[in-house]
Amino acid sequence: MATNSIDMKIEVPEVEGNALNEKATKKKAEDDVWAIVMDEPIDYVKFKDMSGKQKVAHVFVVIGKISGVLLTLYLFICSLSLMSSAFQILGGKTGGRLFTNEYLSNPVTGLIIGILVTVLVQSSSTSTSIITTMVGAGILNVHEAIPIIMGANIGTSVTNTIVALTQSMDRNKFRKSFGGATVHDMFNFLCVLILLPIEVITGYLEKVTTLILSDSSLQGGQSGGPEFLDVITDPMTDHVIQVNKTIITLLAQEIPLDDAASMINIWCSYKEANVTVPCNETQLELDPNCTVTQEMEIGQVKCTTKDFIFANTGLSDPAVGSILLVLSLIVLTTCLVLMVKLLSSMLKGSVALIIKKVVNTNLPYPFGWISGYLAIVTGAILTFLVQSSSVFTSTITPLVGMGIISLKRMFPLTLGSNIGTTATSILAALATDNDYGVIVAMQIALCHFFFNVTGILIWYPIPVLRRVPIRAAMFLGNTTAGYRWFAVVYLLFAFFLIPCVILGLSIAGIWIMGGFLILAAVIIVTVIIINVLQSRKPNWLPQSMRTWEFLPKPMRSLEPYDSFFTKTLLCCKSCKEDETNDDSEVNSQYEYGEGKLQSSINWYSDATEKEYANGTSYPNQAFEKDEGQMTEL
Repeated sequence: MATNSIDMKIEVPEVEGNALNEKATKKKAEDDVWAIVMDEPIDYVKFKDMSGKQKVAHVFVVIGKISGVLLTLYLFICSLSLMSSAFQILGGKTGGRLFTNEYLSNPVTGLIIGILVTVLVQSSSTSTSIITTMVGAGILNVHEAIPIIMGANIGTSVTNTIVALTQSMDRNKFRKSFGGATVHDMFNFLCVLILLPIEVITGYLEKVTTLILSDSSLQGGQSGGPEFLDVITDPMTDHVIQVNKTIITLLAQEIPLDDAASMINIWCSYKEANVTVPCNETQLELDPNCTVTQEMEIGQVKCTTKDFIFANTGLSDPAVGSILLVLSLIVLTTCLVLMVKLLSSMLKGSVALIIKKVVNTNLPYPFGWISGYLAIVTGAILTFLVQSSSVFTSTITPLVGMGIISLKRMFPLTLGSNIGTTATSILAALATDNDYGVIVAMQIALCHFFFNVTGILIWYPIPVLRRVPIRAAMFLGNTTAGYRWFAVVYLLFAFFLIPCVILGLSIAGIWIMGGFLILAAVIIVTVIIINVLQSRKPNWLPQSMRTWEFLPKPMRSLEPYDSFFTKTLLCCKSCKEDETNDDSEVNSQYEYGEGKLQSSINWYSDATEKEYANGTSYPNQAFEKDEGQMTEL
């Protein structure tokens, strides 16, 4: 009996301890790679320890690096603007025609069109201004416009996700930067998931904004607010390309245009004149001879290369857009790499330590909870100053990759950015020319504002809910670190393929689309429930469902697809070598923990056998001692 009792004590902890410690070690290793490292480099020479000549040289080097950072930051922001112009030239007409979709009364279709148009023109401000114009012209009502605004909120987050791809050469930086970029995506997706059904059922946003503006006496033509960033960047970007955004608005209003109408400005000087033009397509169906007289600006002097580089070059819009897109991506990538290298060389020692502590450390107790809200306010103010949420989030995304800003701090900064961009829209609404237009524009801007504020109130104050978008972004970041091609697949699926499929289903019929969405929702909820039960209450599940091993490997792992992408499509030997030599910190730490666990088990087994033979065995104490070592690991 005694022997059996001792045998039980030896065998049971060995099996259970292996599984438990393996999970704990892997979880701790994953958390560690997201942590901000506060250690000061050992080989760093402090300024006070330098000689006189070294101090002078150091000052000049720092000034040069700061100038380099500012220059690359300026060119980086300009390249973002040029990339947006390139997308508008390439997809502006398509985006304008999407707004004429007769199925816009369907809120899901409106949401998808808002995503696609914003992705195509790379500017939520442009898509929002088109929506405002259409509502003001009576083509859309506010009820139909709200889902499109929600879609525009999702579409604008694609820019910083693209920027994160530029750090893909360094696995750990890519993990953090992609997580920092996609936390914006996750928040926007989750907000739409909750608020779109609420809006469809209750009309909450429409009713609140109508009530606010019911007794207002707003007048158009007021100042649209400061334009700090445009004043600096426009002299360069306008000398490269000037986009005729009126084309998108006219197409959205169903006004017939010549097929040769260009998205690039042809005229640089205009005069006002009354012109008779055909009615829009809806009115022409009722009266084929319908015409209207409008006061329009007629071109007088054509643009030349002295005005901007791509003026009247004879190239088609797709050719110019493609050239501009390639050039802007090259400049963006180059500037981002240089800026990251310069910042990495500058942010060392005590300077880096101070910045990391100021940015990421919470206020002293009991005011620690205020830190996140201060970050939200900071993000809102900075976004208002630069007048673009895409520019702000794209600029700080590389800092997350460098380990300067933590993912937990990036989240509230992103939330503030969503608020800041709506403040810009509210000021822009005041600049509308006519009094009716200003009311419409203000209601659209307020819908956008309250949508983001409500989303923040749902997903930020409660810690349990706050962790949902952060954990989702960490999951995407960890997945991308292991399979770097996954980032491109995510971009294509999340912002192009899935929206296009849903748009096609909505055109096929509302019942078909509804059935597809319900089936997808049931599958996603089932997977989430099983995952939670596997980690929290595995005993509630049948033995075969306690892991996902019962599914075929392509349904539970990206490994089969990894061999396809890396061997069949990429065909890159250096990538494969990098996969082998540049293991992620999660894998290395996990392997270390797993090795120590195995050696501990072996040590325990050998020790207990010898001690038991000598009659001095204390198996429980030995295992508890070893488990304590594993806990420290």
